[in-house]
Amino acid sequence: MGSQEEYLTNALEGDLSYGSARGVHRRLADEWTMTELAERYQISRKTAYKWVDRYDADPTHGLAERSRAPKAHGRAMADEIRQAVLALRQAHPRWGPKKLRAVLTERQPRRGWPAASTIGDLLRREGLSEPRRRRREVVPLTQPLAAAREPNDVWTADFKGWFRTEDGTRCDPLTVLDACSRFVLCCRIVAPTECGVRPWFARTFREYGLPRAMRTDNGPPFATTAAAQLSPLAVWWLKLGIQLDRIDRGHPEQNGRHERFHLTLQEETTTPPAGTLLQQQRRFDRMRGEFNTERPHEALGQRPPSRVYVASPRPYPARLEDPSYDATHQVRRVRRNGGIKWQGDIVFISTALRGEVIGLAETERGDWTVRFMHVELGRIEGQSRRFRPSCIRTCNLRSSRARAGRVIRPSPGQVCVGTESIDRSRITGQARQTPSLHLLVLHRLASAQLGGAMVSRSPSHPEQIPRTPVR
Repeated sequence: MGSQEEYLTNALEGDLSYGSARGVHRRLADEWTMTELAERYQISRKTAYKWVDRYDADPTHGLAERSRAPKAHGRAMADEIRQAVLALRQAHPRWGPKKLRAVLTERQPRRGWPAASTIGDLLRREGLSEPRRRRREVVPLTQPLAAAREPNDVWTADFKGWFRTEDGTRCDPLTVLDACSRFVLCCRIVAPTECGVRPWFARTFREYGLPRAMRTDNGPPFATTAAAQLSPLAVWWLKLGIQLDRIDRGHPEQNGRHERFHLTLQEETTTPPAGTLLQQQRRFDRMRGEFNTERPHEALGQRPPSRVYVASPRPYPARLEDPSYDATHQVRRVRRNGGIKWQGDIVFISTALRGEVIGLAETERGDWTVRFMHVELGRIEGQSRRFRPSCIRTCNLRSSRARAGRVIRPSPGQVCVGTESIDRSRITGQARQTPSLHLLVLHRLASAQLGGAMVSRSPSHPEQIPRTPVR
């Protein structure tokens, strides 16, 4: 009795080490009926017959565990839909499941297209998708940058990182976008200079009108280290009535929409680069047309930018007038060397303002505030008649002082601290009485042998400030 039970138990559990199926069937059939076997092992006779038949048909693999999945799933993706998804993915290898579904739904709205997650699973099974590295989320910054609530509120401009084509020529793509609609207004290979970019900005302004603000970084040709960081290009924008909206230094994430477009531009057109500049420009033009008219954007409700963007109602003027100032300002025109004639002296202001009209308003202290339109450039001291730029946070102080001619030369027994010459003995006495960090630094500075120009750092001013040696 025990041997028959072991035979059936091993047969039910799939253990095939007890002999052939014919021997098992013969021994069980001689001593047990199928009804008794089914009742003993608490299975139906149908299940018992099934296992015996499987064992007789395939003694090696007949009792192995089989998949219980249905051979034909009622809700499986149809072949037509599968082929349509794969064909669109092959035409646009950089588009994800959401963009693919949006385009397919627009082309055939009556067909029941699968969810974006189902399309993503299909792409992974076909080897057309790779998992991306998870990136750390950055809190978006909206202040003090201007908000882009409607088209032409803010345009963004930047140069994509330069690269070389296959023939070794350097390529500097200038890109201009509308921040609200992500519409690509310009994508041209130009020289990264004011003379190189200005004609293309003028062409863009004639075609699409003027924006309210232009967001750029702090590098040339958009900005300089001169007064108020103005460059000739920025001066031209101000005269057109365009607000300057600059991001902070070292923070490209503040212009994240533009940087994200540069990533798409790199993936679509520069990996690998074209053979010549002409071929590379053709790639840019083709990608720009596809990006504006075909590629859906998630922030726009899976619509392409061309369906959101409209041209600006502010036309590009044929002629620019000089700015005007109220009666409290004295008006001067900047000379070719960047200076103005002021109270019998030539005061340097900025070479970016050559030929432009600036205004000077007197303050209560007797100084003169220098402005170009609404932008404050700095102040002219009433006694020394020296110009102090207002842009201290971002300007290079060494170059600013050199251009303004404010080189401090302390007399013997004095030391240069900031923009003043202070007596060495007074600094040493204060340092001994008040052992603060700043005075201790000054004490060391005063007692050191100053053989050349010194550079110090202050906790409140991390910029490097040049010190003139004591002679």
